[in-house]
Amino acid sequence: MGKYDTIAKLLIQAYPIDFVCLALEREDVEIRAIIETELPKVETRLTDSLIRVRIGDKEVLVHTEFQTTDSKDIPIRMASYIIRLIEYYGLPVYSHVIYLRPDAGRRDEGLYLQEHPDYPVVVRYKVIRLREIEGQGIIEGGHPGLLPYAPLMKRPAGMASEEWLRQCIRRTNSLDRTGEFDFLGSLAVLSGLAYEPTTIMSILSQEGLMDAIMRESSFAQYLKELGIEQGIEQGIEQGIEQGREEGGRERAVEDILEVLEIRFDPGVAGQFAGRIRAIDDLQRLKQLHRSAVQVNNPEAFQHFLDTGRDAISR
Repeated sequence: MGKYDTIAKLLIQAYPIDFVCLALEREDVEIRAIIETELPKVETRLTDSLIRVRIGDKEVLVHTEFQTTDSKDIPIRMASYIIRLIEYYGLPVYSHVIYLRPDAGRRDEGLYLQEHPDYPVVVRYKVIRLREIEGQGIIEGGHPGLLPYAPLMKRPAGMASEEWLRQCIRRTNSLDRTGEFDFLGSLAVLSGLAYEPTTIMSILSQEGLMDAIMRESSFAQYLKELGIEQGIEQGIEQGIEQGREEGGRERAVEDILEVLEIRFDPGVAGQFAGRIRAIDDLQRLKQLHRSAVQVNNPEAFQHFLDTGRDAISR
């Protein structure tokens, strides 16, 4: 699990109330303590997170494990954790597995079952699949510790995956939490479970965040590891350049439409919007922008759009 496990543990330690509210699906909880996760007895095992919580007049333990992939031993491992925790602390245990990767956890039914007619054993735990959580509620809600996970959650109906990632990045970047936690870097790394690194970098570049995030963040280390382990240094550079070019293309399109709307009429901009947005050539868009500024009427602009010449004389 590596880097994803590390980030997940750091986030839940820094913002335990956010994860507890997500897991228990309630807000009326009070964090009492973050408990050392090493389990005594028989052998040393580490849980990912263990939090002592007060709900009303009752104290419970909220136990969480993070998983990126499926594993056949999850049910028995969870049963082992739960029994040990109950034995050692003498408190009720609310146990959870959070599956990070979108395709993970589909077959986890949330229970360990010993199917013996005379000696049945059932131990249950809660399964949380991030892909099933409505991400819009997270980016609009009051639990910032969950924002880095938003790209892995269910996006709004009709929204493309890359646009959803962009919205998550913008919302996370809007948080003024310098020095508290590397939110944007963590989001970028966790997004790698669902998006290609070049896609993440392209969007970061388009949003003007790539240079800053590369200076000092967990994402910079993530890219370094990818470059060493997978030999994608060249792909990283190409992704950054591609992102900058794509960002320039989008700005050029919006500039042209804005000029047409100001000089003529919003309906004129709408008339040409589809054709202009379909143009990939940045140089061609720059020529169209000059034409939009100089022509005397929409007909002259259309002629230039059709032929690429004689825009001003008409």
